[in-house]
Amino acid sequence: MNAPTSSGESAPLDTNRLALVIGNSTYPDAGSPLPQLTRDAEGLTNALRKDGFLVDAIDNATHSDMTRAIDNLRTRVHPNSIVLVYFGGYGIQSGGQNYLIPVDAKIWSEEDVRRQGVSIDRLLSQLKASGARVRLVIIEASRRNPYERRFRTYSHGLAPIQAGENALILSSAAPGQVVEEPDELHSQLMTALLTQMCSSNGIEEVFNNTRKAVVAATQGQQTPAVSSTLTETVNLWAARSGVPVASSALQPSLAASDHTDFR
Repeated sequence: MNAPTSSGESAPLDTNRLALVIGNSTYPDAGSPLPQLTRDAEGLTNALRKDGFLVDAIDNATHSDMTRAIDNLRTRVHPNSIVLVYFGGYGIQSGGQNYLIPVDAKIWSEEDVRRQGVSIDRLLSQLKASGARVRLVIIEASRRNPYERRFRTYSHGLAPIQAGENALILSSAAPGQVVEEPDELHSQLMTALLTQMCSSNGIEEVFNNTRKAVVAATQGQQTPAVSSTLTETVNLWAARSGVPVASSALQPSLAASDHTDFR
């Protein structure tokens, strides 16, 4: 299934709209690659750039790749920045916290998860400390843990993610739920998300409609989670649609960075 992306000309550059997109598909310890996630990341990157985002896009990121990209993102943040982070790959919960797994992780225990993974909670805290006014996070990491047989005990799926102040988080599945994706071009989540980005303007509406669309498409077998603490209206796509934005709302726009690594 081929999901649509935003149409029309690219929006003008606005350095207050920043995105980091990571698609990890090749894990040495996994039974097979996850090519769908690389395609999802590429589809989202293209859509964001058409809507004016300055996007740093990386595929098959190692731990150093991920930490360097996060540090680079933080240096670009301004007080009025809207920051969007997407991660597609394996995610593991440990001690009630969630960790994004780089492709070079060597995991034999939960201690390895905490040492070699990238904490979602820490990432959100870093973005807040950097001054980002609005933080948007999309996590496609609710797949079966390929390392679970090495652990004495383990928990399926991800733990609930604490959004923090003025943040919006979309996860591909509810806490504790594992996603089994059909062999399609894009995942159910990305198919719905790219469609909603074309038809909706408010980012909270985009995420909520994406959740409803996935539930309908999977007949309730997959229920994405949306967590919001937004204190203002964020019309993320107004630059494309021409919809005026209230002074209290942030307006995005963007262009590509030079770090695209999709092959």
